[in-house]
Amino acid sequence: MENRERYKRLIMFLASAFILTLQTGVFAYVWFKDYAFSGAIGEAFWKRGNYVVIAQYALMLYFFYRIYGGFKVGYLRVFEVLYSQVLSVLCVNAITYLQLALIGRWKFTKFIEPILKMTGVDLVIVVVWVVFMRWIYTKIYPPRQMLLVYGDYSPQDLIQKISSREDKYNICEKIHISKGLDAIKGRIDEYHAVVLGDIPASERNILLKYCFEKDIRCYSIPKISDIMIMSAENIHLFDTSLLLFRHRGLTAEQQFFKRAFDIVTSLLGIIVASPFMIVIAILVKLYDKGPIFYKQARLTKGGKVFYVMKFRSMRVDSEKQGARLAMKHDDRITPVGRVIRNLHLDELPQLFNILKGDMSMVGPRPERPQIAEEYKKAIPEFDYRLKVKAGLTGFAQVYGKYNTTPYDKLKLDLTYIENYSFVLDIKLMFLTFKILFQKENTEGVEKWQVTAATKENLEQIKEEEEKEMKETGKQQ
Repeated sequence: MENRERYKRLIMFLASAFILTLQTGVFAYVWFKDYAFSGAIGEAFWKRGNYVVIAQYALMLYFFYRIYGGFKVGYLRVFEVLYSQVLSVLCVNAITYLQLALIGRWKFTKFIEPILKMTGVDLVIVVVWVVFMRWIYTKIYPPRQMLLVYGDYSPQDLIQKISSREDKYNICEKIHISKGLDAIKGRIDEYHAVVLGDIPASERNILLKYCFEKDIRCYSIPKISDIMIMSAENIHLFDTSLLLFRHRGLTAEQQFFKRAFDIVTSLLGIIVASPFMIVIAILVKLYDKGPIFYKQARLTKGGKVFYVMKFRSMRVDSEKQGARLAMKHDDRITPVGRVIRNLHLDELPQLFNILKGDMSMVGPRPERPQIAEEYKKAIPEFDYRLKVKAGLTGFAQVYGKYNTTPYDKLKLDLTYIENYSFVLDIKLMFLTFKILFQKENTEGVEKWQVTAATKENLEQIKEEEEKEMKETGKQQ
């Protein structure tokens, strides 16, 4: 297993290069056969010009595959890799056709047949490549046999999450930290990988170093302080390494460019989405004669309250018993609302919130003041999310789900804040388009939950935070 691990990256690189080259070759054939010399473009390209067109197609395909995870065989599920590649092919071929139409000054759908045939061939290549590579991957790299080290809290939730990828991970044994470090080290030697759960920092450090020494792969659940450390800046002014934690949110330049980007994208979004918004508004109104828009108090940067706009997707009297998140199979959601929620179209009016400056295109999800107060009782750090403006999409929305626990959402949002860059914003916007049709990202909380966290979950988090504070005090 160890020897095969050394060649994993090489195998995946060669496989990725193969499909990229093959699909680029298909485009080159279509370009020379149907576009370059057929009079479709108007004038024949110079020899180098042909290479530029083909190279541009390859770069676009590579870009979309990288953004959507089309090369991540083994890392993502088979369907996710297939979905990523299909979406990438459709996006690249659509953009390519629009480019050719602009160059040749065609009417829409003219000379579209070669691109459609090429897309069909590409999709066949994608399916065959994904299925074959998945088969190869499972043969060479079977699921990892893993040991789970846990602390005072039940590891069942973590086991359930990891077990959802039984094709990649297999937790064969779990051991409590109370068994002692010597006993745990003895068990670690029997496995290829270790998962460190909710154990004290001192024991975790010892086990991390032991795994490093033995070349054993180690996974660990990060605490909030770990996320801050990961984004720290290295200072090399002395012969002792220093880590700098700024914790100031976005710089003045970042805020300026982010705001400029928000204005441009929200204006374009309103123009493009206006026909859809008009249709949705009519359907919402016709269903029950109620208001078209739903305004709700939410929190943004610095704890400022603003009113977010959405298309109303629930009955008019849906909150007569108080505020709560949408549930699975929620009977308060109207038929029209169910469709627009599944497609995230109920969020379109928030483009006006962004243009106004209450929100950003990318940022933490804006929480309701009442629900945020409930979370803060167990997670005092929950307000750390408010160092930047709330967003229409964001790190937690892309990598989490609607019903992800607030503690995990906080970690995801902090990862975004602490690692902010304009490139990250662009990446998250592309990934948002990918998740629009993934049902799990709109799945509500359970019927017995008022918020995304259970009472037991909140109490467990609170106990964990108090325990961590006590440990820190003892170390000081």
